[in-house]
Amino acid sequence: MIVQLDPFSISFPPAATALHEPNGLLAVGGDLSAERLLYAYQNGIFPWFSDNDPILWWSPNPRAVFYPDNIHVSRSLAKAARKQPWRVTINNQFAEVIDACARQRADNEGTWITDEMMDAYINLHRLGCAHSVEVWLDEKLVGGLYGVSVGKTFCGESMFHTATNASKIALIQFANAFHKSGGELIDCQVGNPHLFSLGAHELSRERFLVKLHSSQTSTMPSQFWTPRQLESSGSPTCSSD
Repeated sequence: MIVQLDPFSISFPPAATALHEPNGLLAVGGDLSAERLLYAYQNGIFPWFSDNDPILWWSPNPRAVFYPDNIHVSRSLAKAARKQPWRVTINNQFAEVIDACARQRADNEGTWITDEMMDAYINLHRLGCAHSVEVWLDEKLVGGLYGVSVGKTFCGESMFHTATNASKIALIQFANAFHKSGGELIDCQVGNPHLFSLGAHELSRERFLVKLHSSQTSTMPSQFWTPRQLESSGSPTCSSD
């Protein structure tokens, strides 16, 4: 039975009560206020719904994650990383990144990044809780990603690219910087072949929640999220294709 959220409370039912089918559907309703969104992410819950649908909240089992020190870089990706003069920044163009993610999803498969979602995450960004990574080529924005920070976990929401490998470069550079500054986990919600090819792992919901809550006992250095250019990770370690 799907729980209807109380509009006067930001609380959620326990994640363990989410449905098996569809996998992880936990609740419906509520709003996308900053307070509710942050409470949801702190407890392993995220919104995912389409235009004209009610707000749906999810906590799937298993959960797909990256360990930031263990991103898989194929030989071809390592070559591409060295070949192009990529420039990677953090928190320079949040609104442009989320808009590009929405447009790419709409072109390919229909978007769940509705105008309401965009406004909510832009608000989180203004509050210092949502962040973007941008990839530039010849001073043109060609890729990036965005998500929400929860302690030393980064909850990735979406990626985009208009140049081949640009979103992968965003992930590699961000994960390297995130790990060096003490980041512990990158949540990517639901696994797919593309994410697994980059080194994503699946954790049971129970294990994921343990790691998520543990990562909230401390925070990332505040200066980590300062808008700036990320240092190049150099020639990334790779394994065979």
